[in-house]
Amino acid sequence: MKRRFDQLDVFTAEALRGNPLAVVHDAAGLDDARMAAFARWTNLSETTFLLPPTDAAADYRVRIFTPGGELPFAGHPTLGSCHAWLAAGGRPRQDGMVVQQCEVGLVKVRRDGARLAFAAPPLRRSGPLDAALLQQIRDALGLDEAEVRAHQWVDNGPGWCAVLLGSAERVLAIKPDWPRLGDLKLGVVGPQPAGSETQFELRALIGGGNYEDPVTGSLNASVAQWLIGADLAPPRYVAAQGAALRRAGRVHIAREGDTVWVGGDVSACIHGEVNL
Repeated sequence: MKRRFDQLDVFTAEALRGNPLAVVHDAAGLDDARMAAFARWTNLSETTFLLPPTDAAADYRVRIFTPGGELPFAGHPTLGSCHAWLAAGGRPRQDGMVVQQCEVGLVKVRRDGARLAFAAPPLRRSGPLDAALLQQIRDALGLDEAEVRAHQWVDNGPGWCAVLLGSAERVLAIKPDWPRLGDLKLGVVGPQPAGSETQFELRALIGGGNYEDPVTGSLNASVAQWLIGADLAPPRYVAAQGAALRRAGRVHIAREGDTVWVGGDVSACIHGEVNL
C-alpha cells in the first residue's frame, strides 16, 4: 500500500545540519514487525508512524522506532512528526496547540514564532548519580574528578543521565571510550563563553551502539528541567548540539511557569510515497 512519506531535518533552519527523521503517514494497518523493519531499513536514529489517536484529547498518535526498537518518547521525532502532520493538512482541535499521543502519554506542541516547541514531559527518574556510576562515566570520558561540576539522572523515557562540565570546549574535546561507557545513555553539557550565540553545548552519547546522536530533543528537555530547576541555567537559553559531528543543531529552551518548552526549526528534505 502506498503511504505519504516525508524525510525532515529537525532542530535546524538549514537542511543537512540537524537530525534527520523519516515520517510515514496513514500508518494504520501496519503491524509492529513491519514498522520495526522499515525503521531498520531507513537506518536513521528515528522513524515515526502517524496513526489516528486512541485518546479523545489527542490530535494524532505517533509511534517512534529506532533501528533497535520502539521508544516511548523522543524530542526531534515529536517536532518533526508534528511538522509533517500539519504540512499534510492536519488541523488541531485547539487553535495554536497540537496534542500528540505517544507511549509516554499526551505531549503538547505549540507554535513558537516560526518554529514548533513541545512541552517537556515529566521526568521518570531524577536525583544524583551514585559514586560507582559516576566513576564509570569519568573513566569512559577521560575526566578528572574535579571536571564534573554537577550530575543527575534526567530520564524522561529513553533512560538519560547527564554530567555538567566546566566549558563547551571541554565537552567537544571528549573522545568516548565506548566499551567503558557500557549501555549508558549519557548527556554531556558545558557552558559556552560569554557573548556566544548559544549558551550551552551538548553531546548525547548512546552506549551499546557506540553512537552519538546529532541533536536530541528528549535530552535537551530533561537537561533544561535539571539545569533551570537547580539555578544552573537561565529560564531561557539556546543550546548547540552536533558540532562534534559537523552538524549545527540549535535547541530553543523556555520555561514558562512549571512548563519547559523545547523548540526548534524543521527543514523539509524529501517528500513522496512509500510502499508498505
